[in-house]
Amino acid sequence: MIFEKTKLKDAYIVKLEKLVDDRGFFARSWCKKEFADLDLVNECVQTNLSFNIHKGTLRGMHYQAEPFGEVKLVRCIKGAIYDVIIDLRKESDTYLKWLGVELNEDNRDMLYIPKGFAHGFLTLEKNTEVFYQMSEFYQPDAARGFRHDDPAFNIKWPEKVNEISEKDETWPIFEKNDF
Repeated sequence: MIFEKTKLKDAYIVKLEKLVDDRGFFARSWCKKEFADLDLVNECVQTNLSFNIHKGTLRGMHYQAEPFGEVKLVRCIKGAIYDVIIDLRKESDTYLKWLGVELNEDNRDMLYIPKGFAHGFLTLEKNTEVFYQMSEFYQPDAARGFRHDDPAFNIKWPEKVNEISEKDETWPIFEKNDF
C-alpha cells in the first residue's frame, strides 16, 4: 500500500500497490503492520456498507463524541463519491480545515480518517456503494453532526445535493464553542 499525506494533519489517501499481470492485478488493501509502522490506528472492530440509489445523495457531516471517537478507512467499491473530512481537533494545526477527494471504483483509493474528524460524502453516480472499516463500535447516543452547507466550513461540493436525510438536513450549524 502507498500512504499519501494530505493537507490535513494525520489524514492519508491510501493507494493500492498493484501487482499486475495478464489476469488483472493483486493488491493488499489492509495490513495491520503497515498501518502500525506509520503509527496509524490499526484496529478494525466493525465494517459498514452504504448503498446509495441516487446520484447526488449526501450523507454527513458525522462524527462520534468522545470517548467514542472513531478512526475510519473509507473506500468506494462501486460508483463514485466526493468524500469530505473536517479536522475538529482543537489542538491540531489544521483545526476546522476540510479536504474533499474523489473515491471511486476505478481509482480504488481509500481515505484514512483519524479520530476527531467529521466525515460525509456526496454520491457522484447512481447505485454507489461505500465500504467503511471502523476502529470503534457505533454508539447511537454519541452520534453528532452538523450541516453539509455550514458557512463555518464553506465546503465546495462538486454537484447538487438531491437526496439527504431529515436528520442530516437538520443538524445544527457548527459553532466553535459547541464542540
